[in-house]
Amino acid sequence: MPLATTRRAGLVDQVIDQLREAVRQGEWPVGSRIPTEPKLASTLGVGRNTVREAVRALSHSGLLEVRQGDGTYVRATSEVSGAIRRLCGAELREVLQVRRMLEVEAARIAATGRTDEELARLRDLHDQRDAAQRDARFADFVRADAEFHLAVVACAHNGLLTELYRGLTETITASVAATTHQELGPAEHIQHRGIIDAIADRDAARAAEEAAEFLDELLADLDR
Repeated sequence: MPLATTRRAGLVDQVIDQLREAVRQGEWPVGSRIPTEPKLASTLGVGRNTVREAVRALSHSGLLEVRQGDGTYVRATSEVSGAIRRLCGAELREVLQVRRMLEVEAARIAATGRTDEELARLRDLHDQRDAAQRDARFADFVRADAEFHLAVVACAHNGLLTELYRGLTETITASVAATTHQELGPAEHIQHRGIIDAIADRDAARAAEEAAEFLDELLADLDR
């Protein structure tokens, strides 16, 4: 009995890993419905009970959402993201406060830890952001802005910090969208050139100040 249980548990873990990887690779985007239980069982070559247990586990972790009578949908790109999304909800102020805690220190460390290649990546993403603003491409602007902030965090070369921030991807992207005007006029978005310049100059204090300043502006706007 113990050996059979171990093998069965191992099979469920393998299915969990495969489903998790499919989500991570973008095969099933956030918001999409994954294949049905019979289809997954056939594709993976396992029993339906194994698939059911794997889906239940990923639902409890926040990666998937089971909707009775409708199907199972992708809720987040990782379990960390799913958990954080449940904690933050739709409270924009809380999201911005958490971003400030992470991004200010990340910018400070990035100023001394970044590489030339990473600095070039920051500039490229900011150029993409500006181009989207000029062309009034709202979705592209939001994507480029979120990627820019993640790239700043990655420059800190702190794996745990990057993973925590990456787990906030959907929430951060939503906060960018919520604080960006759909019209994207010339003065309708905050510039991040100051952050790039401070990181380029390896000025840790100024990088932290620049990162804090724009987030403080967004928080102050919520009180107006």
